[in-house]
Amino acid sequence: MIVILGVGHVFDIASEVRRIIEEERPDVVGVELDPARYHALLHPGGQTNAPLTYRLLAAFQKRLAGQYGSEAGAEMLEATKAAKDIGADLLFIDADASKLFQRMYREMPFAEKVKLGLSAFTSLFVSSKKVEKELENYQENEGTYMDQMGGQFPTLKRVLVDERNELMTKRINSAASRYPTVLAVVGDGHVDGIMRLLDRDDVRVYRLRDIREKGRGSQAKSVENNSQASFHYEY
Repeated sequence: MIVILGVGHVFDIASEVRRIIEEERPDVVGVELDPARYHALLHPGGQTNAPLTYRLLAAFQKRLAGQYGSEAGAEMLEATKAAKDIGADLLFIDADASKLFQRMYREMPFAEKVKLGLSAFTSLFVSSKKVEKELENYQENEGTYMDQMGGQFPTLKRVLVDERNELMTKRINSAASRYPTVLAVVGDGHVDGIMRLLDRDDVRVYRLRDIREKGRGSQAKSVENNSQASFHYEY
């Protein structure tokens, strides 16, 4: 049995993630982290040699999480704590983020680097209201949204989305061969891709929309067609 939790890294959903893990009682919890990112969450404020774009996106997540009354990545850290509290094993299922960004940047054409740099810089001024509009658009038009991202940032989508989907799916499947119940906590933008790659009948999914609404109640939002920055907070 596999349970997938689709989360967003800037939202105040840590308590809901813990509640789901405690209710599901999986044998192992896999989180979209690598050891270095886990250490960074435990010890914030450390130095990094990641590319400037990565640091800008991290700054964006930190600022936006503050607007939501949270800390960037708090839901991942809470998932690791909940796993330990229920006696489940913990697995890091993601690639090394710093090395991934460095490789992506090496492989990225100059024009795409410029677009990505501008997007990362302008993200520093994005409001939570704008994020809510963008998130609603993504949730209502996920396939189109991902196609637009691939058109605007093909290298980014290949390296940060598609290749990571393949890696995380492989690690989830490997865990499922060793544990009766596996629960994986991943950015909501990875859920559809991982589900397609898993191609199993014994999978249950919690999407970010459901997790947020369970924790706060539904809110009506307007829709804006903009695929520029989904990876800022969901990947």
